[in-house]
Amino acid sequence: MIKVVFWGTPDIGVKTLQYLNASNEFEVLGVVTQPDKPAGRGNKLTASPIKRTALELNIPVFQPKSIRKEPDIQAEIKKLNADFFVTFAFGQILPQEILDMPKYETINLHASLLPKYRGANPIQRCIINGDKQTGICTMVTELGLDCGDICISYPIDIPDDMTCEDLYQIISDKSPELVAQTLKGIYNGTLKPVKQCEDGVCFANKLTNDEFKIDWNKSAQEIHNLIRGIYKSPGAYFGFNNKTVKILKSRVINEKTDLPPGEIIHAGKDGVDFATGNGILRAITVKPESKGEMSARDWYNGIANTIGAKK
Repeated sequence: MIKVVFWGTPDIGVKTLQYLNASNEFEVLGVVTQPDKPAGRGNKLTASPIKRTALELNIPVFQPKSIRKEPDIQAEIKKLNADFFVTFAFGQILPQEILDMPKYETINLHASLLPKYRGANPIQRCIINGDKQTGICTMVTELGLDCGDICISYPIDIPDDMTCEDLYQIISDKSPELVAQTLKGIYNGTLKPVKQCEDGVCFANKLTNDEFKIDWNKSAQEIHNLIRGIYKSPGAYFGFNNKTVKILKSRVINEKTDLPPGEIIHAGKDGVDFATGNGILRAITVKPESKGEMSARDWYNGIANTIGAKK
């Protein structure tokens, strides 16, 4: 059996951990994840999805605050004598002494087609930028930002209505088999990782709060892409009557308007149309501040008498 230590934190990696544990070809010796963190209204310490899954599967769990600074945990992980480490959104950079521990390699699952979108937010960035295709790949982890040799790549098309949540789910579903193929291929000597091409390198920088507010001077397509790219959490928003309104679902209407960007053009059963710097954006579903999700038309009906207010 191929012996693995799994490193991950959010729920995107849960299916991969479950797959490896259930397979007769792999043995998951341990799981490394981030420490429990406060969550919810009561700020109660909450385990990561990966930790909860590992405990359900009776897999030993390690939770270093900083793996670089915790030699005792490093020593315990080294004693496991793993063939591979598998990292999937772990959340800490591994030092060379960790990368050198497994008999074969440390394999990372990255949510883009490298060398495009190295870094922290590849899922959101590809949609925000209006890409028509992205993907996932397995790579040999090296010191440096997502620069290791590529093992296997899997392309994913991005239709115009796909949100980051949709893409997240596809990646979660497709990753287990990709990771398994990679580990078996390297273990059996049938897969030879290929050096990353440096042409087309770009970075998926962390999202900032300034990016979440809708700039109506941008085109309808750019705003629509932002709405899809940061769907619900944190969500793209605009201000109305000193309140924020998130747009959760939208559509681009390829018509021209002479109204200033941000002005409401029309409200109908299909949504509320806003002028933009180029084209019309139809808001279909919104979430006003302190309220639940609702149709944009229902929101408009509630604020119709204040339309003269600044948005």
